[in-house]
Amino acid sequence: MKDFSELENKLDIKFKNKDLLVQAFCHRSYLNENPKFHLGNNERLEFLGDAVLELIVTEYLYKNFNKPEGDLTSWRAALVNTKSLSSIASEIGFGDYVLLSKGELEHGGKRRKCILADVFEAFLGALYLDQGLDKARKFIEENLIKNLERILKEKSWIDPKSMFQQKAQEKMKLTPVYKVIKEFGPDHEKQFVVGVFLENKLIAQGCGFSKQEAEEEAAARALKEKKWN
Repeated sequence: MKDFSELENKLDIKFKNKDLLVQAFCHRSYLNENPKFHLGNNERLEFLGDAVLELIVTEYLYKNFNKPEGDLTSWRAALVNTKSLSSIASEIGFGDYVLLSKGELEHGGKRRKCILADVFEAFLGALYLDQGLDKARKFIEENLIKNLERILKEKSWIDPKSMFQQKAQEKMKLTPVYKVIKEFGPDHEKQFVVGVFLENKLIAQGCGFSKQEAEEEAAARALKEKKWN
């Protein structure tokens, strides 16, 4: 197991309860191979961190931008989606500390977006429990909200699904429908293939470790297929 004090030094954050820090990085697959490990997996911390993250980002946007609710919701979604969180987790080096089963490691688990995003949220939940909302807010503002300027400049807050729906309704008066075509892989690393349809015609497919991820990929490919991007 990695020395988590290195991560604390890097982030300039010292946990009072070291178990909370380690648990934030414990994927459930690790416990399958290490049943005597004294901590649980990170899923409860992830659940808490997700709520803390939404509150902090929502509060920041509300206080700093006098924009309609729809715009703020889209901006928040762009900041806290799997791609955004996994990218920041990777930059910080969280992947080096994730506790995974050998199978997950062999399949590149330390680089999987969904695992890294979950760890980011679990770490935030642990930080909130250990040091309170102000410390959690400082961490988010320093590591996540700094990306808002780029998101607004590049208009990347308009995600592929929203863009494809907008174009489909504008050009064809149709609303895209997403359907799971197949699922494969064991429960702990299940993948989904999702198709996006217009009037029962398959336009494109996407694959991902969650239905949302697969839908986003399908929409991005559909935009290219229809030359709407």
